[in-house]
Amino acid sequence: MVSVVSSAGAEVWLLARAHPAALRRSTGELATALEAVHGERFAVWRTDELLFGIRAGRLVLRTLGGREIPAPKVVCVRQVPGSMHHDREVSLLRHLEGMGAVLVNPLEAHLRCRNKLGQLQELALAGLPVPDTLTYATAPLEGVVRSPGLDTPCVVKFVTGEKGKGVFLAPDGQLLRDLTGALARDVPVLFQEYVTASHGRDLRVIVIDGEAVTAEVRTSADGALASNLARGGRATVCPGRFPEAELLAIEAARALGLAVAGVDLMFSSGKPDMICEVNSVPGWRPEMKQVVPAIVRCIGQRLTHRSHQNHREPRGNEEPT
Repeated sequence: MVSVVSSAGAEVWLLARAHPAALRRSTGELATALEAVHGERFAVWRTDELLFGIRAGRLVLRTLGGREIPAPKVVCVRQVPGSMHHDREVSLLRHLEGMGAVLVNPLEAHLRCRNKLGQLQELALAGLPVPDTLTYATAPLEGVVRSPGLDTPCVVKFVTGEKGKGVFLAPDGQLLRDLTGALARDVPVLFQEYVTASHGRDLRVIVIDGEAVTAEVRTSADGALASNLARGGRATVCPGRFPEAELLAIEAARALGLAVAGVDLMFSSGKPDMICEVNSVPGWRPEMKQVVPAIVRCIGQRLTHRSHQNHREPRGNEEPT
């Protein structure tokens, strides 16, 4: 367990979910490494430990005890976008950026990745290979599943989600029609091309600052569609085994504006050559030793750049730092 506690004057933050959620193993490992490098200049903050707003026309941050604190120079965001709320965590991240903090990853990149269709739109516009996908805005779901343009079998997933939850294979239209009453109505559903060759198997590539630092082939343990490790999948670390796929992952991260990314690729033709989705807060296995040093370097470079800025343009009526 990381020993770092919140520090009011820290220049580098690791921002995690509200208590009582425990830090994920990978996040705790990263926090320990950042503390070793930055010492008292580093702190872990939780989203429920901060107050933020405007005072005398100036953006301000406060602790729950009422102490005003300066914004950090760099924030490593370790809350999965799928669990963020626009009126809560997103507002905090926007506030930190408004005060001049550099976010890793930037807020807009997190928002692109939060919406599975949104990221596919960006990837397709960048000319990168993605599966055929169909969704809707306000059309009734019952009408959507009867649409002539909806091919089956297809993969069904919610437009927001994480760790492979709520993802299933619909073998035919009858099953879709039977399930419409059971699917959640608060967020849309994606109907996605079923890539048979990648059933229960994908390649995860970790990209840091435009470099594929490591990769792993993930396979489901029981023949299930999803290969996520959180659902019992197995992984084989294999950096360099699929160089073309690693280059594709780098392009995907760049298209979404991500400095840190976990890119999942499907095996559409015997090799991983189609992007399934991109994660802006990826986890990693203990044996993937390259990841933490790469993220630490990424943050250090941004801290150095931020510290060397003699002046920056204030936003609104904010005082220069």
